[in-house]
Amino acid sequence: MVDVELVGFDTVLAATVAGWPVSAGEAVRWCGQRQVSPKLVAGWSTAAGVWAYTLMADGTPVGYGELWLDDDEVELARLIVAPAHRRQGVGRRLVEGLVEAAAAREGLIFLRAHPDNTAAISVYRAVGFEPVDAATAAEWNVDQPVAYDWLTYVAVVPNGT
Repeated sequence: MVDVELVGFDTVLAATVAGWPVSAGEAVRWCGQRQVSPKLVAGWSTAAGVWAYTLMADGTPVGYGELWLDDDEVELARLIVAPAHRRQGVGRRLVEGLVEAAAAREGLIFLRAHPDNTAAISVYRAVGFEPVDAATAAEWNVDQPVAYDWLTYVAVVPNGT
């Protein structure tokens, strides 16, 4: 794995990111939309309360994700890895970078994942996310289009410290 860096998203990359879903089904799992346009991605990244990031590897965009900020919580959202860079640890590096950026704020860090997105859920769990309790998940899913898997970040404290 080459060195990567998480940087603020530049809307110049919106067309690149919009092209990363390899199917309509993947687009739905990523962002709830069957079709994703550069205009849509650019709009997400400039919305109030959204901090958008790109994971760069040697000057090439390889990942995209957002932090949705609220008073006492941060949601990691719309995470995606460029198809050519999947299954190489890029997703984990993206999640770790977003968690680091989110941890700079006080409060709960959480995310939701489409229940069919088992690869992403596996990455989230490997980084330290754990499922919320069933009652909380049910409450949070009331107005959602699908019953998402909701996870919250549990800081991993090394033994002996």
